[in-house]
Amino acid sequence: MGAKAKKALKKNMKKISASSSSQLAVPQNPKPSADFLPLGGGPARKAPVTKPLESKATVLYIGRLPHGFYETEIEAFFTQFGTVKRVRVARNKKTGKSKHFGFIQFEDPEVAEIAAGAMNDYLLLEHMLQVRVIPPEHVKPNLWKGFKCQYKPVDWVQIERKQHNKERTLEEHRKMLHKVVKRDQKRRKRIEAAGIQYQCPELVGNTQPLPKKIKFSED
Repeated sequence: MGAKAKKALKKNMKKISASSSSQLAVPQNPKPSADFLPLGGGPARKAPVTKPLESKATVLYIGRLPHGFYETEIEAFFTQFGTVKRVRVARNKKTGKSKHFGFIQFEDPEVAEIAAGAMNDYLLLEHMLQVRVIPPEHVKPNLWKGFKCQYKPVDWVQIERKQHNKERTLEEHRKMLHKVVKRDQKRRKRIEAAGIQYQCPELVGNTQPLPKKIKFSED
């Protein structure tokens, strides 16, 4: 082998070694991997990075409230999680009694999420509470209407007392006596139908009302 042939062989060996080393080397700026290929063809695309949506809900629904667990007790109990802005218990408009569900609003959305997760299915006074977060778009404008109103129980004893002691006209008094006699006759028939031998006592009283319970007309 001559000198020229040796030089040509060395050049070929250098080219082969350079090409192999370039193939094994890792590129400094690699292209980002594609997440999907478009159906219509074209270059590969990367899926857009979506940030998780931050919850802004601060209102909780509380269901299955036990008897005696009302606004004051709810606020005092849930204050352990964070600052409570307002509390409302749904009540009957006529009697004022609790409907056993209500709403509570926290100042911080994160606190509301923690309270909902901790208190849902929580056993309280033999009642399993149902607590869930209400999205802001589902909070009605009149949800907190009258939440500061103080609950005043209805005194049904006083109402019935006034109804019983009110002044009645002669016609009203006759109607009342007619109802009493009618009830007594029905009671006697039920006793006879049951086969019970019992002599019911006669009704004792005046058919005319007392002067202080009657209201006479001026005519």
